Amino acid sequence: MSKPVAAFMPLNIAILTVSDSRTLAEDTSGQYLVDQLQSAGHHLADRELIPDDIYQIRAVLSRWIADPNVHAVITTGGTGFYIRDSMPEAAGILFDKAIDGFGEMFRLISKDEIGMSTVQSRAVAGMANGTGIFCLPGSSGACRTGWEGILKEQFDNRTRPCNFVPHFMRENPSHG
Repeated sequence: MSKPVAAFMPLNIAILTVSDSRTLAEDTSGQYLVDQLQSAGHHLADRELIPDDIYQIRAVLSRWIADPNVHAVITTGGTGFYIRDSMPEAAGILFDKAIDGFGEMFRLISKDEIGMSTVQSRAVAGMANGTGIFCLPGSSGACRTGWEGILKEQFDNRTRPCNFVPHFMRENPSHG
């Protein structure tokens, strides 16, 4: 007898765009992520666009990490090698556990699209206070690769053999 298919569990996902040059109206990458998460049945918990400043990034991420209603955060931008790119440094220090496989798999699937330029991607992810943080590059193509290739399935509780949803739904001692 096979196991019945579980009902879909929508997540509350926040989107953070880090850019020194875009406005919210010009943020095609962040808007792509919003559209995709909503069409998958998830809820937009919050959305912000801030400059690539390590302390502003940490402040926004910390606020969302502390909010028990935010299950996951997807960031776009700040993962490159330009002098102001600081997402891995800003987010990494907040992680309780790094999700090393996320960056590894992102670079693996990106290779088919951008060749060896993928080695310059510093996409990272981790868990902080039961909240998943997934840091993607700033291009719409990179956001599409990350969403379609990894996050869409891993944010679906019906994905087998495993997905991230049970980790986001655990009770956190610090959340009360």
